[in-house]
Amino acid sequence: MSELSLLSQAILYVLLAAIGLFSVVILWFQMNVFRGKRMPNPDGSADDWHQQRIFYGIAIADILLACPLGIATVVLVLFGSPWGFYLLPAHGFYFLWANTMTTATSLRFHNPEFTLMWFIVFPLGALVGAATLIWSAVHFAEILGA
Repeated sequence: MSELSLLSQAILYVLLAAIGLFSVVILWFQMNVFRGKRMPNPDGSADDWHQQRIFYGIAIADILLACPLGIATVVLVLFGSPWGFYLLPAHGFYFLWANTMTTATSLRFHNPEFTLMWFIVFPLGALVGAATLIWSAVHFAEILGA
């Protein structure tokens, strides 16, 4: 990571902080959904697996795979492990895909008010994912050499 410029390192740390924060918050949210608690979203919808069983599956996938891998990615990158840098674009793709899907669903079915909380919950994750993919593409040679 010493080959990276100061600006690139700063951007990486901001992205890692966002990924880590999102992973912990999503883990908490999905643990509540898994326990059967109805969790409201800022667009007026709610995640309640008693009404829609698919939320149960999404919660399990996030709890067992997405959130632990997000946290592991952050920890591995901070410790300088090449595996962290290899997981970074994969997790960026997941953030881009999952948050684009939830943003499109929110816009299509819930006609939300565009509040700051709505932006943080839905499209910001997609922007973090896209920025992570772009950062990984720009620094592809450094990542492979990590």
